[in-house]
Amino acid sequence: MIYYIFFSLVLIGAGFCAYRMATADLRRRIIPDVYLFPFLFAGLLTATFFPWPITIADSVVGGAMGYCLGLIVGFIFEHFAKKAEKYPPIGMGDIKLLGAGGIWLGTMGLGIAMIISCVLAYLWNWKRREKYVPFAPFFLIGGFLSLIIMQFLI
Repeated sequence: MIYYIFFSLVLIGAGFCAYRMATADLRRRIIPDVYLFPFLFAGLLTATFFPWPITIADSVVGGAMGYCLGLIVGFIFEHFAKKAEKYPPIGMGDIKLLGAGGIWLGTMGLGIAMIISCVLAYLWNWKRREKYVPFAPFFLIGGFLSLIIMQFLI
């Protein structure tokens, strides 16, 4: 009984952190570490101790892949985008969020979440025509949808 209460509290805390990261990225274009690191730690706790569809090994590999993917994309955009831009195209908060998403989703879920979030971000930008796209809300929605999709695929 206490096991499920603690599991519920970890998921509620992770949901609160995800909500705060998404709203902060929408409003101020920053993902605060004060919410990102507890979100990452909750993912490690969930993959290690609770009934989660992702094993701890896949979770750690997914986290490393998320960081590497974010660094590669950031490097490509930084060196091939216009140098006159005031802000970099992808921030370190987005890269850390990709790593945390890899911990929560594993390798397969990270790929699904990236596809969903990129399509959603593209559609949002196509509709609003803004210069900068906040990536955290779309990645968190994509991650949630990825968990649902993985439950039906596994």
